[in-house]
Amino acid sequence: MVLSSLIQEDPLWSARVLHTNPQAIKNVHASYLCCGADVITTATYQGAVAGFMKYLGLTPEEADQLLQSGVQLAKEAITEFLSESRSSERQKPLIAGSIGPYGAFLHDGSEYSGNYVEQMTKEELKTWHRPQMQSLVTAGVDLIAMETIPSQKEGEALVELLREFPNTKGWLSFSCKDERCISHGEKFADAVKFPIYSDQLVAVGLNCCSPDIVGPLLATVEQNKRPKGGWIVYPNSGEKWSPNTGWESGPVKSQLAKLALEWKELGAEWIGGCCRTTPADIAELRCMLKPDLSFK
Repeated sequence: MVLSSLIQEDPLWSARVLHTNPQAIKNVHASYLCCGADVITTATYQGAVAGFMKYLGLTPEEADQLLQSGVQLAKEAITEFLSESRSSERQKPLIAGSIGPYGAFLHDGSEYSGNYVEQMTKEELKTWHRPQMQSLVTAGVDLIAMETIPSQKEGEALVELLREFPNTKGWLSFSCKDERCISHGEKFADAVKFPIYSDQLVAVGLNCCSPDIVGPLLATVEQNKRPKGGWIVYPNSGEKWSPNTGWESGPVKSQLAKLALEWKELGAEWIGGCCRTTPADIAELRCMLKPDLSFK
């Protein structure tokens, strides 16, 4: 509990652990792989080059190398897992390089409002995100995970930026505040229109919201306007986040596995868990969605 509290109060969040305890990151990857994850995300969500320079005192070159180390740790975890795996049916897991919104760097909760985009152009947002995306692509990720994006403008900026890396695939997932709107206030159905037509996106969707609103959000998009690669959905546990007190623990129990079949019926091809979900939740999801496949 103390470690968790320290991480959530840190302006670098879990990205600091890349610097202080990389083995811990590798161990977390291993836990999710053992519980059936087909995709693991790097611990770089809040790991912008500027953030590493500001809070760790690194040079730009050192910050770049630290970002790339997040990919290397994931690669090592997968290599070790596959060498020990007892299942011949298990496909090689993918590595998604995590890129969070600009608001995550601000460390003021604005990643859940997106209010900063009103003072920024798309070009400024692209300039901000470019070094991190470049580092992750250089390190050899399989996908770029542009996640917890609060506004349509920032989503569009990231998809445009991805075009600068034409051989790279990715997904775009928005954070949402209710059953119809993403965090900045745009309707989810409108926000997903722009990226649907990008050939580089394997999926579009949402993450880090309550599981209860996932189905209603997906249902707001007409069948013929859904992304050709399918939806990606990975909500949090359903617990509430307060900028002042952090996660408000309570009797909430993740309902990912129970709701996953509904999301699949609505077109979700990529399903997982975000904040406060655990390897055990992923194991339940795996058993629900792929009951005939062993994951060990």
